[in-house]
Amino acid sequence: MTTDHISPDSAQNTAALPARGFSRVVACIGTGEPLSRVIQHAIAMANSLSVPLLLLRVFVTRPTGEERQDPLDWEIRRREAYGRVEVLVEQYRHLCGGIEAEVVEGQAAEQISLWAQRHPNELIVLGSHGEWRPEGWGLGDTAREVVDHVPGSLLLIPCSAPNMPKTGYRRLLVPLDGSCRAESVLPFAMHLAKAQHAELLLVHVVPPTALTEVGPAESEDVELCERLLRRNQRVAQQYLARLQSRASEHGLMVRASVLCEDVRSSLMRISAQEGVDLIVLSAHGCSGRLDMPYGSVTSFLMTHIRQPLLVMRQQPPFNAFEDAGGGQLEMRFALQRVR
Repeated sequence: MTTDHISPDSAQNTAALPARGFSRVVACIGTGEPLSRVIQHAIAMANSLSVPLLLLRVFVTRPTGEERQDPLDWEIRRREAYGRVEVLVEQYRHLCGGIEAEVVEGQAAEQISLWAQRHPNELIVLGSHGEWRPEGWGLGDTAREVVDHVPGSLLLIPCSAPNMPKTGYRRLLVPLDGSCRAESVLPFAMHLAKAQHAELLLVHVVPPTALTEVGPAESEDVELCERLLRRNQRVAQQYLARLQSRASEHGLMVRASVLCEDVRSSLMRISAQEGVDLIVLSAHGCSGRLDMPYGSVTSFLMTHIRQPLLVMRQQPPFNAFEDAGGGQLEMRFALQRVR
């Protein structure tokens, strides 16, 4: 593999993290139709976090062992790849504070994954497919490999996602299941909402209660289910009201919603109904299984959601909001980091 920097003057020191938690935003760009959307979302993130933007392009070469290609053809394609990235840098330079580009050579999924592993403090932005695909096609081969191997946070842009609003994000959705892991993304989401002047929508879905049944349910069984459902609704409403009040104290527009349906379908539905521009969630929720890279809800949304999805894992330090007296927004954080 060879690596070339096109604009090395704005390189960042990843050892020293800024207050916003990420040292740089990295947009993985290809040649397909989703290219502009990926860059637009990456610019919005970089500007909101006051960090530089890197356009990362993989110049795809043949795997080792395959028939050697014509050296002249290879050099022509290589120069074209570098030239396209240089054009993109100039095209978007006026839209962000600092922009650079880098071209790496090899296989796309492998090189992006290796890059992310070497730079765990950078936010990776990736399209779900290299080119447009109909809704319901899940993830492309490259995106699937990257999703499975990226150790840090990832912003996934579905090919069916609406165009980025010219005014930036208008509404952010944060799913919360009451766990420390899910809640730990809230300070980041609050900062993003503040920077983008966006509304924050906090959602908790109360899953249906279920009993083991080998025959007709008795009246006391039905009553038990109903009592449990009412209890879960009450606790969820109190929980979201507390978070909503704390976030509102910092000048944010915040709404809270408690739903009582299937978790995955409910998040899909409310995201569409509310016209959500971005979903921010943790890679794991209450289950927190260490043997899986993502929880079941997050994995489902990655392959089915139409809205951009920011999945946060191995989160770097992030300074919470401070009030006039120097106090910080009180949040709970998981005692054990998911790897």
